[in-house]
Amino acid sequence: MHQITLLGAADAQRAIAAIQAELARLGKPAAIAVADATGELIALLRLDGAPVNCARNAGNKAFSAAREGKPSRAIGKAVRDPATGFDIAYYGDPRYIGWGGGIPVLVNGKSVGAVAISGLPEDEDARIAQLGVDAILAAGP
Repeated sequence: MHQITLLGAADAQRAIAAIQAELARLGKPAAIAVADATGELIALLRLDGAPVNCARNAGNKAFSAAREGKPSRAIGKAVRDPATGFDIAYYGDPRYIGWGGGIPVLVNGKSVGAVAISGLPEDEDARIAQLGVDAILAAGP
């Protein structure tokens, strides 16, 4: 029997708490998404003041990072590469996105899920999403 490790609700709550604290410190609104290894959402929170489209983008960033086991920005770089790039539709699901801000949670080199932020500049989205990943990993298995 094949078994996989997935993030759960407690993991999502840890990530969201860490990210909310940082966003409150900065006084900035955003959407926060946490997905399991299949890319399906465990949790999604759009903070007051965050644009509506940020919720979908955060979910798609988490989906992409979880499914591919790499940051969503790396997916974007791959598809935009002038020599080897390709249509992102080749991934086979319209939820794939190449904007920065989705960070996979890797355990023993395998994706167990992802954390994503949308609503800030890409570098800031990625930096703050990493805080959520760090909160999950600090709790251990």
